[in-house]
Amino acid sequence: MPTFTIHAAKTNLSRLVARAEAGEDIVLARGKDPVARIVPVNPKPKRQFGRLKGKGSVGREFFEPLPESELKRWE
Repeated sequence: MPTFTIHAAKTNLSRLVARAEAGEDIVLARGKDPVARIVPVNPKPKRQFGRLKGKGSVGREFFEPLPESELKRWE
């Protein structure tokens, strides 16, 4: 986590907030001692392509035509 002094944070607060909105945690330090963190309120989860791959399946019956009795219910 990047660390900034309180003086530097006051000078660049809008930039630090933008970085926090992007999901980064920012540490604020008084001198060399960390005292606070700037974190996003609702971090956006990172989307992962193919995350559900292999967790579900579609059987052959899905692609077969519906029986007449089922089709009548949808009319």
